[in-house]
Amino acid sequence: MDWITLNNGVKMPLEGFGVFQIPDPAQCEGAVLDALAAGCRLIDTAAAYMNERAVGAALKKGGVPREELFIATKLWVQDASYEGARAAIRRSLDNLGLEYLDLYLIHQPLGDYVGAYRAMEEAYREGLLRAIGVCNFYPARLADLCETVEVIPAVNQVELHPFFQQEDALSLMGEYGVAPEAWGPFAEGNFGIFTHPVLTEIGAKYGKSAAQTALRWNVQRGVVVIPKSVRRERMEENLDIWDFRLSQEDMERIAALDVGHSEIVSHDDPGFIRMLHGLKVHE
Repeated sequence: MDWITLNNGVKMPLEGFGVFQIPDPAQCEGAVLDALAAGCRLIDTAAAYMNERAVGAALKKGGVPREELFIATKLWVQDASYEGARAAIRRSLDNLGLEYLDLYLIHQPLGDYVGAYRAMEEAYREGLLRAIGVCNFYPARLADLCETVEVIPAVNQVELHPFFQQEDALSLMGEYGVAPEAWGPFAEGNFGIFTHPVLTEIGAKYGKSAAQTALRWNVQRGVVVIPKSVRRERMEENLDIWDFRLSQEDMERIAALDVGHSEIVSHDDPGFIRMLHGLKVHE
């Protein structure tokens, strides 16, 4: 496993395990236990995933020393304010059974996210959060935030996969020293990614699958990936990407797959924004 050094000196694994869409407590706990047993040390959850308690239960049972783990969770839109974030950070710590978080992210660029970020900066200085950052902050929003706050975000978690590569966004993140992290590194299964002819052909040269090729392509760009699976054998396959390196020619062939837009979500859609605001994670 390779690691990336964030802009505050904290080291973060380049690959982890995401628990999006695993709300069932028993299934989520079992999946995290399997991921830990497979060797994963970065676990990514969120208040909106409604499974922080299950993740916490797995961490307690998993037997991995706390200092070897990198645990990330996220602030939901409902709590996007200074006071809301202060309470949400404590709630997530309690749910996970932890004294500190390795990474805490604003989940969506909505509501009073600047006020929320101020609370995160305070918690960061207090030692409750080892690193802070954001999710889904497209270039203009990220630039505005970086020009406004005191602690530059360590991470921006956005949609990144071979069919939506966001090179301009990566370039801006590089200017500010923000590390990119990919949600949906498998494009949520779209574009036939697991059997895509280009990814399959390239992978065959290295004895790897199309999925492993897609992950390797992202980490070679310096992008942290957090693939999700509830199957132990798939988790192990996803982690088996550190014994090969794609050639420049192969990287360029994958670059040609970019369609230039998301086919999963649109933060320019008012209906989508209203839906996010309407989702409540607590009373």
